[in-house]
Amino acid sequence: MTIREGQLVLADGSVFEGELIGAEAPGGIATGEVVFNTALSGYQEIITDPSYAGQIIAFTYPHIGNYGVNADDYESRGAFCRGVIVRDLARRQSNHRAESHLQVLLERHAIPAIAGIDTRRLTRIIRDTGAMPGAFGDGAESELRAAALAEPGTGDVDLVAQVTAAEPYSVGEGDRLIVAYDFGIKNTIVRHLAGLGRVEVVPASTPASEVLARNPSGVFLSNGPGDPAAVGYAADSIARLIGQVPIFGICLGHQLLGIALGAGTVKLPFGHHGGNHPVKNLTTEKIEITSQNHNFAVDADSFGGLGRSVRMTHINLNDGVCEGLEVVGERCFSVQHHPEAGPGPHDSTYLFAQFDELMSTGMVGV
Repeated sequence: MTIREGQLVLADGSVFEGELIGAEAPGGIATGEVVFNTALSGYQEIITDPSYAGQIIAFTYPHIGNYGVNADDYESRGAFCRGVIVRDLARRQSNHRAESHLQVLLERHAIPAIAGIDTRRLTRIIRDTGAMPGAFGDGAESELRAAALAEPGTGDVDLVAQVTAAEPYSVGEGDRLIVAYDFGIKNTIVRHLAGLGRVEVVPASTPASEVLARNPSGVFLSNGPGDPAAVGYAADSIARLIGQVPIFGICLGHQLLGIALGAGTVKLPFGHHGGNHPVKNLTTEKIEITSQNHNFAVDADSFGGLGRSVRMTHINLNDGVCEGLEVVGERCFSVQHHPEAGPGPHDSTYLFAQFDELMSTGMVGV
């Protein structure tokens, strides 16, 4: 592999030297909102998660690429992140499931990357100052900083429109129909839902009337990228579905459900990205270690004036963020974390069984 020297420059002027890997960025410069992910493995699933649209992913784990990549571990049809940052890219893969090297995946999906970065220093900066725009490439430091400062970030941008399916498609079989809104849905989620019935995945802009015309047993609201406030059309559709059909939401779907109910959302300083976040189930009092990937959250303090009985069901023990809600009496619940994992722990997979029970009995279990 030919060594291409490059630099990463953040909007605050912080500079990191490294080696350019992956695909060549358009114009030689990759820009995006830089966030860090603390997962120890699962880099392929993370890179191919549509929820990272508009962002540059910095991996805190130092050795990336050591077990290669394969066709089974894709979480979407490709990759939507703006770039990847690593400390050390493994020179060769070593795993019986490996079909190719991470470098090949990056080139195939036109994802630029930079290696040799001091990711500990980078993570400290983001942790202390918050997620911020950055740029990397082989240009001059001044050129890269100007590109970083010109990057708008993920606020007030409809990134869902960039990742959602163009047409509906079906997965699985059975008499029960689940309509899943694709705001950036992961393949692992679709597989879990297909265990509950036939799944019809529909574009994010699908009106509530078209969903109800399918006579579904339940509606699923998927994960996805960016600012939920920029996807108002989806929140409007969800508002028309509440009380009409059982609803289960994850991540962005959770935030959009909150907006549909009238709750507010907030942008977190550096978000939650990783597979080790402790969440407390307020119903069972049990602690779950969860997989997370989001920069925005539902404001639980706004529940009081909604005119509906909405209760917080889960809470993040690191910072107190709302991790789940239930609309009492409306067959409707959601969580901020990822019970499907992919990658991550499986402590919260019971939530799919809870959705199954909700569709069967109309009652939200525990």
